[in-house]
Amino acid sequence: MVIVVAETQQDRLNSASLEAIAAARQLGAPVAAIVLGDDTAAVAETLSRSPVTEVVRLEHPGLAACTPDATIAALVGLIDTMAPSHVVCAHTYHARDYVPRLAARLSRALLTDCVAIAVDGETTRYRRPLFQGKVVADVVLDGPAPHFVCVQVGAFRPDGLEPPPVPAPIRVVTASLAVGDVKQSVEAPFREATQDVDLSTAQRIVAAGRGIKEQSQLAIVRQLAAVLGAEVAGSRPLCDAGWLPLDRQIGSSGQTVAPQLYLALGISGAIQHIVGMKGSKTIVAINRDADAPIFEIADYGIVGDLFEVVPALIAALEAR
Repeated sequence: MVIVVAETQQDRLNSASLEAIAAARQLGAPVAAIVLGDDTAAVAETLSRSPVTEVVRLEHPGLAACTPDATIAALVGLIDTMAPSHVVCAHTYHARDYVPRLAARLSRALLTDCVAIAVDGETTRYRRPLFQGKVVADVVLDGPAPHFVCVQVGAFRPDGLEPPPVPAPIRVVTASLAVGDVKQSVEAPFREATQDVDLSTAQRIVAAGRGIKEQSQLAIVRQLAAVLGAEVAGSRPLCDAGWLPLDRQIGSSGQTVAPQLYLALGISGAIQHIVGMKGSKTIVAINRDADAPIFEIADYGIVGDLFEVVPALIAALEAR
């Protein structure tokens, strides 16, 4: 059995948890989902409609704020009882805080930032980027089960998850938390983006790179985004220059996104940018350099002057 520890945002299921389920299913074993909190009924119902064999509501009043120490204390006993082969979760800020400590407490192997899984007989290889995506390593975990795996947001797509014929059974477990187990208090959650729509959940993104040449040219980028109902983003050079807010940056030092549609305007495709958007379902690149690396991963590419192509594209979209 593989356990997926689901995560919530404002009492709703974090979509990255469905990506973790998609990754866990590649391990070739039944998948059970766990959700922690004080009242997780609604989230558990959502999870029960995903391809899992069971949903466990691990509940306790001390888990209402979901602090790292409470999460660790609650999961230790459940993991011991369920005896999974793997514990999988999305590589979110919360997971980065508690999963390494949980793995260390249980003396188990941990792999973070996983972007691919390949099972070959008895051997499971995990792929993860190193040095800001400049190198990709294949890793084999050693030691007793369970192995802990945190998957990079956007690396595994949940689109192919078929709902089960009937919802998975839901089991409520009261977490065992002693008085001294919860020593931390939490402030308001950190937001990866301050705009109305977080880029990590945007379905369409129009991203600009140095090819737009001047800050004033962002106007056509915003116009195209408006026509498409998309969010505006940019590569690091634009954000470093102050042309776009830092929370709009895509890449290894910015946000990781996986929208249905990603339009790259004047973006050459440096590896630091690619690692932040390669999980996009459909990538469209517009660049005047036919040898730009972005075309290697683009589903559709237009070699041309974006100041000619984008206005024509806007006109065509508005004429629909």
